[in-house]
Amino acid sequence: MRFAIVESGGKQYRAVEGRTIEVDRLPVDTGKKFDIERVLLMADGDDVLVGTPTIGDILVKVTVVDHIRGPKIDRFKYRPKKRIRVRGGHRQQFTRLLVDFIGHPGEERKVEKAEPAPVIVENEAVAEEAPKTKKQAKANPQGEAPKSTKKTSAKASATTKSSSKKTDTKKK
Repeated sequence: MRFAIVESGGKQYRAVEGRTIEVDRLPVDTGKKFDIERVLLMADGDDVLVGTPTIGDILVKVTVVDHIRGPKIDRFKYRPKKRIRVRGGHRQQFTRLLVDFIGHPGEERKVEKAEPAPVIVENEAVAEEAPKTKKQAKANPQGEAPKSTKKTSAKASATTKSSSKKTDTKKK
């Protein structure tokens, strides 16, 4: 697995072939390809090239996948007993880059595709589609849910209580 440490926007990122990295927003359209020029380190197995400060003959070719916004960061200043409440927030804008190639210019090599993380699917949909029993099918031929009787009994008890209060009044 070949990777490189690159610098973009004053920050350093670990770029691995076939994977994406999120850097600060770049003024490049989606789908465009370009090269990252500031490569600080490149490693391919046991071979490691370290720049002083950069490696001049290494290219990192990337493709702009998307422009996204990061999570919202809320800021709230509060000074007790002084009625000072200042609320603000920020969402950082990022550019998602797909690393296509890391190596010398003109070098021909097949890029190894990184395996994505396995997706875990829960069996909720299978449980919802379970067949109904015969009693449920006969009671609800149209598939309607049974009606609840709790509200009607609660209303009936409320009306009996109010009528009992009227009869408790004393006659003079």
